[in-house]
Amino acid sequence: MNNDTLKSDRIQISVLGAGSWGTALALVLYANGCEVTLWEFQKEAAEKLDHIRENLQFLPGIAIPRGIFITSDLEQAISNKSMLILAVPSHVVREVARQIHALRMKNKPIIVNVAKGIENESLLRMSQVIRESLPDIPEESLAVLSGPSHAEEVSRQIPTAIVAASVSVDTAKFVQSTFMNNYFRVYRSRDVIGVELGGALKNIIAIAAGICDGAGFGDNTKAALQPRGLVEMARLGVKMGADRMTFAGLSGMGDLIVTCMSKHSRNRFVGEQVGKGRKLADVLKDMVMVAEGVRTTKSAYELSRRYNVEMPITEQAYYILFEGKSPREAMYELMLRDPKSESWG
Repeated sequence: MNNDTLKSDRIQISVLGAGSWGTALALVLYANGCEVTLWEFQKEAAEKLDHIRENLQFLPGIAIPRGIFITSDLEQAISNKSMLILAVPSHVVREVARQIHALRMKNKPIIVNVAKGIENESLLRMSQVIRESLPDIPEESLAVLSGPSHAEEVSRQIPTAIVAASVSVDTAKFVQSTFMNNYFRVYRSRDVIGVELGGALKNIIAIAAGICDGAGFGDNTKAALQPRGLVEMARLGVKMGADRMTFAGLSGMGDLIVTCMSKHSRNRFVGEQVGKGRKLADVLKDMVMVAEGVRTTKSAYELSRRYNVEMPITEQAYYILFEGKSPREAMYELMLRDPKSESWG
């Protein structure tokens, strides 16, 4: 990381992706005095967003200051920036990163990923996808931002706490100081694997929580589902090189709680609709926003088999979403598994 970047008085940052989360983060950075560019890949959508200064589709009711520059030109968006925030859905992170690489940036900005997912085909975490697609960017310049943070609340400056993770302490500190303010608190971590997996895997448990709601199960059921789901997340995480305790923090338990319980949770909504008997394809067709947990359920199911990790909730969620299993049959199978001792692992 360039020392000039750390000393910059007015940091030039581009947020790539003008969905709800990308827009909310652009607002945080602008409030912190950064020079912010917001990139929307569709030209007409970018022009409309620039004209009306409100993200009607993803974040209605929130004004976007004129000081935030909006463009659909990726080369213009990434030119001479100190930091790039990848706020696109996880399944398009590779493509956007490849487009950035093809533009041959002269500088080497810090890359911060905020997408929460695991790539289906490769089963790679997002930072691994970025490293493959941007080989000129050193690992020390990559960071992950994750935690319990609905865009609808952050954009209204409701107090929120998240985690910035990087293998480089300097990078994590820089991301932390750049984002942090009186309503957006940022902790830091060096456990990139754990922070990434926490953000991705909790979406599966949120879908399962929604299925419980839709199928008519009670509070007892969801209260059992969340800690047992957290155990599954930690089991796989440890096998993949994460610190188990990371899953007890904001990017694990914190994000799990908010995604399982919140009215803003897209993943919980998908599960609820499926629990009520709707077909997954019909639910997704009617949604404007992306529910990352659907694709992640496939990836996590495959990873559990690859690493020989017992993940019964994830397994049943997979069967319900992709093999048409009934929620009640899945619940009975979970309840009638062999008796076990409760353990954090």
